[in-house]
Amino acid sequence: MKYFRILLLIMIASLQGIQSNAEGTIPKNENQASITQEIENSDNVWMLTYFRQRYPTRIEIDADGNTIEVPLPDPMQVEQLHVALSTDGRNWTPINNNEPIWEQRMRDPFVRRGADGTWRLLATGGKRNKDGENLGPHCLFATSTDLVNWEVEKYLPLMKDVRNESGMMARNIWAPEWFYDDTTGEYVLIWSSSFEDAGWKKSRLWYCKTKDWEHFTPAKEFFAPPYSVIDGTLIKQDGIYYLFHKEEEFGAKTGERRAIRVATSKNLDGPYEIVEGPLNDGQIVPIITEGPSVMKDPVHDGWLLFYDYCMTNRYGISFSPDLIHWSIVDDVTLPADARHGCVSKLTKEEVKNLTTKFPSGE
Repeated sequence: MKYFRILLLIMIASLQGIQSNAEGTIPKNENQASITQEIENSDNVWMLTYFRQRYPTRIEIDADGNTIEVPLPDPMQVEQLHVALSTDGRNWTPINNNEPIWEQRMRDPFVRRGADGTWRLLATGGKRNKDGENLGPHCLFATSTDLVNWEVEKYLPLMKDVRNESGMMARNIWAPEWFYDDTTGEYVLIWSSSFEDAGWKKSRLWYCKTKDWEHFTPAKEFFAPPYSVIDGTLIKQDGIYYLFHKEEEFGAKTGERRAIRVATSKNLDGPYEIVEGPLNDGQIVPIITEGPSVMKDPVHDGWLLFYDYCMTNRYGISFSPDLIHWSIVDDVTLPADARHGCVSKLTKEEVKNLTTKFPSGE
């Protein structure tokens, strides 16, 4: 029995080492050059933009409503822009050895090509005006023409004109994204905000519109389901708008409900009807997940949904033939510690620019 226990301990240690290597810093890959060449030669390359983090604690709420923070092992965060590339949507190769490609601080980077060809980035992270005027929270807005050189355009105080019934301003702007409305030529900005002492409490999705990124319509409530909601992302298919989002409810009273859901509408402005998914009384992927992003599946006729398991430092992908019914894809490879990704299609020139400026495996 003694020898069996020793053998068991050795096996556990070995497995922990393998897991640590899989979830830790990306090691140098002898096949990195061939992988990069395969990506550069492909006509179908997708980009995943993300930041990196391992949460220091997991927040819980007891039966009396008290907030409890449970420590998590080996915390870290690199709140900067990272990029990974893929040809199949399932296996992603980080460029620059999974290090940032821009020193600008940000979380939740949403990067998409605009109708004019300019890449526009929205991200959590901003600053208040130095002139003393209280405009509330800001988010980052930046642009690039080549994905290599980025310029901060401004910090957007999207909630500056909004007050709650007590006259208070919003406390946060989280995970801002934009959606281009090709019927009106407008960019629709969507984000989550709360007036509570924590951004996840009683949160709602808000939106505004712009055509020139200089003048913005007043912020309005976009989606207010019967639960706290963050991380909204919007796509349109066959005349239907699909709003993927995170239900942000947890604790002794509600149970653990932090996971992705979807709502649909025939109109961009709503109202959106919640789709009752098959998991956990309405959700479409397992708990605890957040940061959804959707892309057309390059391999099969359907869609891929991306989300990160934020408390266990791993990433998930699910497949759907219709954007409603989802099943987990098991055989996937994603960058270590990636959080809140966004997927976009690239040109060969853009791929070449990125892999030349930020080589990996060196």
